[in-house]
Amino acid sequence: MNQQPLLFNQAGSIARVTLNRPTQGNAFDMQMARDLSSVALRCDTDASIRCVVLTGAGRMFCAGGDLAVFSSAGNQIPALLSELAGWLHSALVRLTRMQKPLLVLVNGPAAGAGLSLSLLGDVVIAAKSAHFTSAYTGIGLTPDGGLTWILPRLVGIRTAQEMILTNRRIGSAEAQANGLITRVVDDDALALEGDKMAATLSQSATKALGMARSLILQSFHTSFETQMEDEARSIASAGRDAESIEGIAAFMAKRPPQFPEPK
Repeated sequence: MNQQPLLFNQAGSIARVTLNRPTQGNAFDMQMARDLSSVALRCDTDASIRCVVLTGAGRMFCAGGDLAVFSSAGNQIPALLSELAGWLHSALVRLTRMQKPLLVLVNGPAAGAGLSLSLLGDVVIAAKSAHFTSAYTGIGLTPDGGLTWILPRLVGIRTAQEMILTNRRIGSAEAQANGLITRVVDDDALALEGDKMAATLSQSATKALGMARSLILQSFHTSFETQMEDEARSIASAGRDAESIEGIAAFMAKRPPQFPEPK
């Protein structure tokens, strides 16, 4: 019986997605890329999901693409890479644009497309044993998974150039210091820290978090004046929502808010 390359579990309002090819370093083959695209669509459209957690099984987070699959493709490798990137990119767009927070738990090394995926979260918590490598040019390929978009925005163009062109490995402590990830925890504390953060995010004003996600993403493409106008429209829209009504009432009553399910 074949092992499922991707595991999906929903407990209450928290969806957990686990890359599940541990003996291959959770490297992407076509099936895992397709499954991630399907799961991302579900996470995006299911209103009962208020927070998505992404991690890997075993000792690695994700080694990128499965080089054994690439090797076996022969002269069909351009078509294979194009299709694989297409499925992966459709998943990443959904996970980035969905109106709910994404928590990434980097349980081990992340390389290639695994690096792209590890950086995608609104909150990224890494185990101390994790490290981060671009790896593409080392095998004569160029980045995918949005790496050339997100990496310079996180660490600046000089560090991004070094990481992509030289494939220098970045340890977890340096990754935190450079703003690549949110924070580092001991390996055996990752699951507990992840549970705490997922609970916090899922109990928050999810609709407001989603709107804030959109504002942050678009800020790289708009002028200061346009961004402030969009902020004004967004906060006015949020102020009409049940989340805001509950949040303000809870603050005035000095009690924890009980935010409603998004509609």
